[in-house]
Amino acid sequence: MTHDEAMRFAEHWVAAWNSHDIDAVLTHYSDDFEMTTPMVQRVLGIESGTLKGKTAVGNYWRAALKKVPDLQFSIIEVTSGVGSVSIYYNAIMGKRAVETFFFNKNGQVYNALATYN
Repeated sequence: MTHDEAMRFAEHWVAAWNSHDIDAVLTHYSDDFEMTTPMVQRVLGIESGTLKGKTAVGNYWRAALKKVPDLQFSIIEVTSGVGSVSIYYNAIMGKRAVETFFFNKNGQVYNALATYN
């Protein structure tokens, strides 16, 4: 993935989140997408911190937006790797996050891992 492609992805991803358009966020993901984040542990009590499937993740995100209606992300830095992009950003509750997205051969995110300070 080139840096320009990574930047385009990151900018669209953040814009979709900031407009609270979960359907637009989900356009980047495969149906069998898997996400791991400590927020899933904290909010849903799932020990692994992992949600599987675009529908399950979308439902989780919609519920989360209801709890945080003023959610706004801002990009600090974007890096790119082999079939992957990492976004370092200002997240929620005064936290900063790094989220790494892994892309399949169709250009869709099939796995993501989020970490927070």
